[in-house]
Amino acid sequence: MAIAQEEFEYLRRFIFANSAMVLDAEQSYVAESRLSKLVYQEGVPSIRDLVRQLKLETNGPLQRKVIDALTNHETWFFRDVAPFELLRTVLLPEMQSRKRTGEPVTIWSAAASSGQEASSIAMTARELWMDAEAKVRIIATDVSQPVLERARLGRYSQLEINRGLPAVLLARYFRRDGLEWEVLPEIRRMIDYRWLNLAEPWPSMPALDIVFLRNVMIYFDQTTKRTILERVYRVLQPGGVLVLGGAETTLGLHDGFVRVPSGKTSYYQKPR
Repeated sequence: MAIAQEEFEYLRRFIFANSAMVLDAEQSYVAESRLSKLVYQEGVPSIRDLVRQLKLETNGPLQRKVIDALTNHETWFFRDVAPFELLRTVLLPEMQSRKRTGEPVTIWSAAASSGQEASSIAMTARELWMDAEAKVRIIATDVSQPVLERARLGRYSQLEINRGLPAVLLARYFRRDGLEWEVLPEIRRMIDYRWLNLAEPWPSMPALDIVFLRNVMIYFDQTTKRTILERVYRVLQPGGVLVLGGAETTLGLHDGFVRVPSGKTSYYQKPR
C-alpha cells in the first residue's frame, strides 16, 4: 500500500507537532507498513484516504490512532542485558543504602511500551529482595494508551516471552494462561502505569532515584532532547541516576550530568 510523498510529508509534520518525534525523510516505507493495518481497521480504501480523514478531524480518536501507529513501541525483556546488571549490582544496592527505613527507591521507566522494561526492573529488584514491593516503587509511562493497557494486563505471547526472558524468571514470575503468559501479581503490584507524552509539559512527578530513558531520545530533535533532559534533571534526587540507551548521550545536550562508566555500560548521575 504505497504512500505518496505529499501524504508522507504531512504525516511527518503531524507526528512532530503531536509527539516531537522525527520521521526521517527516507522512512516512508515505515509509515506505509505501520499505517496499512490502520487503513484496514478504519475501513478506508487507502493511506491517501486515511490522511484526508485525518486532516478533517480535530483532536479526535483517529489522531491518537495514527500517533500510536507511527511511534515505535518495540521492546523486549532485559533489553541489552547490561543496564539490568548495572541495576542489580550497583544502582539498587547504592540507592537503597541511602534510604530511611520504609522509604522506597523510586524508579521511572519513561518509555515503557507494553511493559517488558518495567517488569524486568521489578524482577531484578525481586531477585535482590524478597520484600521488593516495600523497597522499590516503579512508575512506567508511555505516549500510547493501547500499549499501556497491554502493559497493565501483563500478558505476553510465547514470541514475546522468548525475547530476552530467562527461563528461571519465567518459572518464578509468570503463569501460563492458554496461549499466553501472565505476569504474577507480586510483580504487577510494583508498577504504576501512567500515560505521559515526554514532549509535552509533564504532570507532577515524585522525586526520582533512577530514570530509565532508553532508546527513545534518538527519535527526538535536538531542542526536544535538551528540554527532556532538563526536566529529568529537575525531578531526579541529588545523586540520582539517568540510564540511557547504548547509542544515546547527554553530551552536548545537558552539562549537569556526570557520566559514570560501569562494567559494560555507563550511567549519568546528578551530582549530590
